[in-house]
Amino acid sequence: MKPVLALLSLLALPVMAAEPTLYGRYEYIGLPEIGETLKAKMDTGALTASLSAKDIERFTRDGEDWVRFRLATKDADGKVYEHKVARISKIKSRADEDEEGEAPDPAKRPVVDLELCLGDVKRTVEVNLTDRSSFNYPLLIGAKALREFDAAVNPARRFTAGKPEC
Repeated sequence: MKPVLALLSLLALPVMAAEPTLYGRYEYIGLPEIGETLKAKMDTGALTASLSAKDIERFTRDGEDWVRFRLATKDADGKVYEHKVARISKIKSRADEDEEGEAPDPAKRPVVDLELCLGDVKRTVEVNLTDRSSFNYPLLIGAKALREFDAAVNPARRFTAGKPEC
């Protein structure tokens, strides 16, 4: 093979990405800005992350969209948190479809940029606010957040990262 062709064939090789970190289906996630560590469900089937919140109230501060809320967890102390709204998400639920397969209008949820800590890795991810108090896990980590953490999920494992250390 001529040297130029050999060099071109090397340049055509795919770049190997680093292996993702393998986590369990459930993990502890730290929320440094809120001062809490919550049990989270790592859900590759969900797109965005969701935090269990109640008394969600949007308001304007200095011409920008903000949200005020309380955590909706069994150990919540009732403290009120305020965050700038990154965007409003439209959530479609397949469970809400009627017999003809028609879905109602999507739910609109405020999304905030929130710092999350998984193991010793800290990332800022988009988290939508909704009342998850009827679910076992107050925090859901969806595919977008999993990508931010360069994470893969082994559904047979649980709490592999231990308590957050950020």
